Amino acid sequence: MDQKKLLIAIPAYNEQHNIMKVIREIRESLPDAGIVVVNDCSRDATSDVARKAADVSVIDLPCNLGIGGAVQTGFKFACERGYEAMVQIDGDGQHIPREVDKLLDAMAQTGCDMVIGSRFLGVQSFRTTRMRRFGIRLFYHLFRILIRERVTDSTSGFRLYNRKCIELLSKHYPEDYPEPDAIILLKKNGLRISEVGVEMREREHGTSSISILKGPYYMSKVMVSIFFTYIRTRW
Repeated sequence: MDQKKLLIAIPAYNEQHNIMKVIREIRESLPDAGIVVVNDCSRDATSDVARKAADVSVIDLPCNLGIGGAVQTGFKFACERGYEAMVQIDGDGQHIPREVDKLLDAMAQTGCDMVIGSRFLGVQSFRTTRMRRFGIRLFYHLFRILIRERVTDSTSGFRLYNRKCIELLSKHYPEDYPEPDAIILLKKNGLRISEVGVEMREREHGTSSISILKGPYYMSKVMVSIFFTYIRTRW
């Protein structure tokens, strides 16, 4: 794929210590791709630091919308600017930009509409907390029942979307913890999904938004949302 037709969207909240390293690594691996940082009303200097990077668009949201609103802003930006594909790379530094080539190759080979970068497909990688792995396994079985799809890493935000996905998700995208729910949404609308094993790493600075105490709440809320998305008619 022509990199000039590819957008890298970086949702970021309080990532002043990570964001410049993320941008620098993207530029090293994907020098011609577009980059947009969606600053989700950070309370630190995330926006100021990102604006120091050359040829990077920065969108400052007026209020904190959460990961769903930040990523959807990226889809809207990609849709309006005519990009043919978009990769989500989180601003915490866990996603490794050189692994984007694996996503691009998988989409070219399978002809699918979205590719998920998975930590659980034959790759030695940082695998997050035990609670989150339990939730991922739970979602795996749920997806096999509802949509007959094997998804090994449904909470991974490291994803490549084609133009069809961009146009749909720019209008309709889950708000809270959207990654598992978006899988159901895309399948309900006839779009194809695949996975490829990728390396990820632990964040160097900051903390995850999903703590041990929030884990059960996260899983129950996402499961309810998945069921509602599943029974909802297509858009």
